[in-house]
Amino acid sequence: MRLHLLPCNCWVLLICLVIWAVGTASSPPPDEQVSDFFGRHASGSGHTNNWAVLVCASRYWFNYRHMANALGMYRTVKRLGIPDSNIILMLADDVACNARNKFPGSVYAKAGRHLDLYGENIEVDYRGYEVTVENFIRLLTGRVHPSVPRSKRLLTDDRSNVFVYMTGHGGNEFLKFQDNEEISAFDIADAFEQMWQKKRYNEILFMIDTCQANTMYSQFYSPNILATGSSEIGENSYSHENDDAIGVSVIDSYTHFVLEFMEGINKTSQVSMQDLVFIFSMRRDASPHTDPDAIRSHAGVRSDLFRRPLDKTLITDFFRRHLQMITNVPEEESETPPHVSDSRLDDHSTLQHHRPVDVRRNATSVLLSGNESEAWDTRWKGFRQWTSVLLVASLVGWVSFAR
Repeated sequence: MRLHLLPCNCWVLLICLVIWAVGTASSPPPDEQVSDFFGRHASGSGHTNNWAVLVCASRYWFNYRHMANALGMYRTVKRLGIPDSNIILMLADDVACNARNKFPGSVYAKAGRHLDLYGENIEVDYRGYEVTVENFIRLLTGRVHPSVPRSKRLLTDDRSNVFVYMTGHGGNEFLKFQDNEEISAFDIADAFEQMWQKKRYNEILFMIDTCQANTMYSQFYSPNILATGSSEIGENSYSHENDDAIGVSVIDSYTHFVLEFMEGINKTSQVSMQDLVFIFSMRRDASPHTDPDAIRSHAGVRSDLFRRPLDKTLITDFFRRHLQMITNVPEEESETPPHVSDSRLDDHSTLQHHRPVDVRRNATSVLLSGNESEAWDTRWKGFRQWTSVLLVASLVGWVSFAR
């Protein structure tokens, strides 16, 4: 073959084709490029958006500290980047403007009143008597009336990490709602299972501050849930400090130390959940008689349902704002799924406890088949690229000899 007779432009064309083929073959698949562009977490959460559901289940002036608990958590999640559009706040909202409040329009969580948690930028989604067990369960499961506005809906999907915080008065496997009704550990467990079956979350961080709080997550059985509470069975959850001018306790100990820990975190922090658990262990082992920073109860953590190790799970996996990729919006699903009767919620009865469907085997088979298909597509794509290069090279050679 008389390669020296090939024109210069033919050589340039061949070199460009070879470079293109090698570069395309070595580039990552399109889905990986998209994930990298939108900032995939190094911790491996695999989510694209964060939501927060903050519930103060108490009302009345003497429960001031429960309002401050929820508002303090509200301020923290907003500071770390979750917008109001992704925060659902359920609050009796009868403290800031209470006649006994010496500081009208303000709520404080520390003695000395240096930081007003109420302010002008608070958005309460469920206020007063809207804070009910029924509304809470409907919010989680998505079974809301069509007339419910968008701001009162939890518009999550299977790529959403959801932070659920609850505070109030409770006991062994129950939490009171405004001294009028109760929600049980079974109710929350079944609501989370419905969320999992309907692909309404990727991971859930459940946090609760109440007496015997750790019993409230004892009945969970759905995957990818990390739960923590302020006190064990038989234990009370105590307030942290009083303010003499306000006249009541202003915050609970457990929530106080969580918020104090979160104050040292920003949107780019690499602090893990294991670090938060370490703080709990230090505070609960301290003596309340000698250490004013003691929680005075045994805060607990349940991680057996959670698929990632705590030291690899960042705090910001549940609090930082994420870019959301625009996808096709699915049609609105019916208010009540066919397998659950709507009257069960109207009567405030306990949802029937059911066992989860084992979806891991099906998921594994789907993943295996998907990986095999992707590998075959990659090989076939490389084969076509190099075949194109050979055909063009043959054509260029034929033209040069013909000349």
